[in-house]
Amino acid sequence: MPLSKQVTKSILHECRRTEEDCAECIEKGQEETIILLRKIPQIRALLATDIIKAYDGDPAAKSYDEIIFSYPGIFALMVYRVAHELHEQDIKILPRIMTEYAHSVVGIDIHPGAKIGKGFFIDHGTGVVIGETSVIGANVRLYQGVTLGSLSFPRDEKGQIIRDLKRHPTIEDDVVIYSNSTILGGDTVIGARSVVGGNVWLTRSVPADTKVLIEEPKLVFKERSSS
Repeated sequence: MPLSKQVTKSILHECRRTEEDCAECIEKGQEETIILLRKIPQIRALLATDIIKAYDGDPAAKSYDEIIFSYPGIFALMVYRVAHELHEQDIKILPRIMTEYAHSVVGIDIHPGAKIGKGFFIDHGTGVVIGETSVIGANVRLYQGVTLGSLSFPRDEKGQIIRDLKRHPTIEDDVVIYSNSTILGGDTVIGARSVVGGNVWLTRSVPADTKVLIEEPKLVFKERSSS
């Protein structure tokens, strides 16, 4: 189906007139599609920085083509970067469908509302979750199982969740977050050039140029019985 029809259907879905032939929705769908198409060079340039970062950060990568055609993180980012632009254009349902499709294919869950800078690299990727109000700077690297999530859901006096608040962390430039770490909270900031080790659980901010590691676990070695 042509892109303009998909965008139009998304707009029609939100239209209170609920008419399949709403002229205003059709016109807006075409206009918003043109706006998106004009952003394609910018999106391609951003993806190029992601691919270069992946190649520079992964000794297993043999070429840019290998990364483009086979890396799950690049697939998720490709879908996210287009979906994010639609999200910024206030196209409501289509961007979420797009990123959830990518999630179902590669196991990487990036909300289209997240803001992600250039040179972003997700190594391996499976199980990564990036929440709606996450802000990620330039040249950030995440490994599998990383969660950038919400610490809590504030509610109003009627008990309803207050939406549109910043609930997810900010990751500044040149940060590395290793596998299975969880960082929660809208006020949590990981300072530039910091490193968060594997399996770390963080709900408070970290200054720039900091390493955050858990203590080495106590290991028990036992000789196996020969019987």
